[in-house]
Amino acid sequence: MTVIAIAEEVRAALAAGQGVVALESTILSHGLPPGRNRKVAERLETVVREAGAVPATIAVLDGKIRVGLDEQQIDRVCAAEGLVKLSKRDLGPAIAMKQDGATTVASTAAIAHAAGISVFGTGGLGGVHLPLPGKHSSWDVSADLDALAEIPVLVVSSGVKSVLDIEATLELLETRSVPVVGYQTGHFPAFYLRESPFALSWRVDTPQQAADVVHAHRQVPGQAGILLANPIPPEYEMDRELHDQLLADGVKLLDERGVQGRDVTPVLLEHFHTASGGVSLDANEALVVANVTLAAQIAADLAGR
Repeated sequence: MTVIAIAEEVRAALAAGQGVVALESTILSHGLPPGRNRKVAERLETVVREAGAVPATIAVLDGKIRVGLDEQQIDRVCAAEGLVKLSKRDLGPAIAMKQDGATTVASTAAIAHAAGISVFGTGGLGGVHLPLPGKHSSWDVSADLDALAEIPVLVVSSGVKSVLDIEATLELLETRSVPVVGYQTGHFPAFYLRESPFALSWRVDTPQQAADVVHAHRQVPGQAGILLANPIPPEYEMDRELHDQLLADGVKLLDERGVQGRDVTPVLLEHFHTASGGVSLDANEALVVANVTLAAQIAADLAGR
């Protein structure tokens, strides 16, 4: 049984050595509200094509991993209620039980690599969670980090959300030998905010420089991917006072509801979207579009080498 179905356009682009960009589906099913998610899905595929690459949105539908979705399949991902959020560990059970699902960063990276795609544009990366109030420590660490350490894919994201332990996340990536490179920044971004307090060792300022790093990294020993940290566009950065208040209220909400694990990010995003009056939605869309555009530029440059 073939569990990975690659769309003909994606298959042809890979065979021709053309740049291809993997896109996750969790941002569509869990990160954005109905209606807006469909518009963003179309916009993401459009900016990839405009940059000279081919988009490959990934999801699990009808018991198969789909690499490259047609219009009807994207409609299903954006309209379905209760679509399961699938990390890498969940792929086997979902396929066996023919459960439709949306892929996270970890599962999208794994599927992209299996399909021969080496560039992936997304919004934010998972990381090490801070302990909730009343707890001294947390064992809640996103599978995204292990995926980056084990899968040779470039992931372009706007860092991690500030509800996470950014310092511990960066330490873990260093321990796992994952290069973290800032794009036009010397500090790690914090999703809605352009900068966190944490400095980065490496910086690039053009898509071509980023492609140079990827090209060189592929030739050195090891199997880790690369994280390219691209800050949210300046005009969409959230006001820090508003951000800090939303974050404090969001953490309190998580504690009151006893939310843990994979449910933390969707609940927190929903709180930000509702309490900010839509400001965070605009920010979320702007940063993922910027990241996917940059990923496509890099993929197009790499395809010419």
